[in-house]
Amino acid sequence: MLDDTDRRLLRQLQNDPVATVQALAARAGVSARLAARRFDRMRGEGILRGQRARIDWRAMGYSVEVSLRFTLEKTAPDAFDSFIAAAREVPEVVEIQTFLGRVDVRLGVIARTLPHYHEIYRSRIVTLPHIADIESLMHVATLKTAERLPL
Repeated sequence: MLDDTDRRLLRQLQNDPVATVQALAARAGVSARLAARRFDRMRGEGILRGQRARIDWRAMGYSVEVSLRFTLEKTAPDAFDSFIAAAREVPEVVEIQTFLGRVDVRLGVIARTLPHYHEIYRSRIVTLPHIADIESLMHVATLKTAERLPL
């Protein structure tokens, strides 16, 4: 699995994901060549799955976030698949999660304003297939988001 060198390199990568391999290696106390080999190995093992840009949707004018919890009608064999396929087509749906239990699916939805959210809800959300029940939770604040692993 991971040794101390791997963990040091990953901690540095979490601290500065756009740093060069040379800079990450120096901060972790290893050679750039060793760091490059370790990062290649971790990519090959699926530990590192690439890097991506993180865009703050609030800075782009989206000020409303709603969590919608759905219970689906399960009479159709393809209820989950068709619901999820349709939900993926809604641009304002930024997250889809499935569950075992009373709630089947949760959608994270963003909107610019409350009227914009109501428009999305009426025209795109309630028209999704196989809905038995919807519970809406208006997001108020994020108190903690763990984006870093405790390495």
